[in-house]
Amino acid sequence: MTTAARPIRSSTSTRILLLCAAVGSPLFVVTVLVQAATRSGFDARIHALSMLALGDLGWIQTTNFVLSGALVIASAFGFRRALSPGRGRTWGPILIALFGLGLVWGGVFPTDAALGFPAGAPSGVPEPSLTGTLHNLSPMLIATALIAACLVLARRYGGLKRRGWMAYCIATPVAYLVLGFVAFPLEDFRWVLAGGAVIWLWPAVIALDLLRETPSAASEAVTSSEPAAEARA
Repeated sequence: MTTAARPIRSSTSTRILLLCAAVGSPLFVVTVLVQAATRSGFDARIHALSMLALGDLGWIQTTNFVLSGALVIASAFGFRRALSPGRGRTWGPILIALFGLGLVWGGVFPTDAALGFPAGAPSGVPEPSLTGTLHNLSPMLIATALIAACLVLARRYGGLKRRGWMAYCIATPVAYLVLGFVAFPLEDFRWVLAGGAVIWLWPAVIALDLLRETPSAASEAVTSSEPAAEARA
C-alpha cells in the first residue's frame, strides 16, 4: 500500500508543477496585452511593456512580473521530474527557472519613466537610474534563457524522433528574433511584443506536452492496483 501511494503523490505534484508553467506564461502575456490596450497614455508602438509597471496602476504589472515569474520557477521543478533521463533533462529546467528569475527581476527593479509615460514623465529618454539599469538585465536574461531552452529541447525532441516538436522549438526563437528585428526599421515596438508573446508562451506549450505524458494519480492508482488484483486472483 505504501509503495503504491508514493508514485501517485509524486505524479500529482509533478502535474501541479507543470501546470504552473501552463498558467504562468499565458497569465503574463494576457495581463500585458490587456494593460497595453487599456492603460491611459500607454502607446505600445513606442513604450516598452516594462513601463506598464510605472504610474498609479503600475502595481498590476509589478505583480504580474513577480507572480508569473514565481509560477515559472516552480514549473522548472516539474520539468525536471517529467523529463526522462537524456538530453535536456538538466539544462532544460535550469533555463526555464532562469526565465522565471528574469520575470521576477523585472518586477523587483522597475524601469525608468520616459517618452511621456506615465503622465509627467520626460518626453525623451533620460539617463538611466540604478534601478533602471538593473531592470535592463531582465529582458536580456529572459531572451537568452528562452532561446537556449528552445534549442536544448529541440535537440531532445530530435533525439526522440519527434520532428514536429523539434521544428516548433527551432521556429519559436527564429520567429522571436525576426519579429524583433522587424520592429526597428518600422519603429513600432508592437512587433517586439508579438515576438515576445511567441517565445513567452513556449514553456506553457511544452508543459502541456509533458502533462500528456505524465500519468495522473487516478491512472497510476488503477495501474498499481492491477498486480494486487492479479495476485488475489
